[in-house]
Amino acid sequence: MSLPRVSNVERRGFIAALGLFFALSLQAQPPAPAPPTGPVYVITHVDIIGGPAGVADAIKLMHEFQVASLKDKGAVRFEVMEQDSRFNHFVMSEVWQSREAYDAHNGLEHSRKFRETIAPLLGSPFDVRLHKLLP
Repeated sequence: MSLPRVSNVERRGFIAALGLFFALSLQAQPPAPAPPTGPVYVITHVDIIGGPAGVADAIKLMHEFQVASLKDKGAVRFEVMEQDSRFNHFVMSEVWQSREAYDAHNGLEHSRKFRETIAPLLGSPFDVRLHKLLP
């Protein structure tokens, strides 16, 4: 069985129609959601290496970071929790008045210093997730 021959005109028409289809489908996409407004809830998972000494150092650093962060403009709450079954796994739970306040906090010297100082103790990179309340 042989395929029917397609002329250059038919081929160009098909390509033009295909291009038009893709262009129209891109326009049909819903607009990007607006940046979130209101409070931002940040959950950061922290895994520490270095045995008991490394964990003790990390707990001290996280506590100092918590105290300093609560002084930042827009800070609502900042808690550090240890996982019940794993002495070297932690969660930092933060609430900020806005995304702008959270971003500003991350740009401050004490935030940068915390990340640099705790980096050698991390068993994996920070797992930071931002959340918002559902209506």
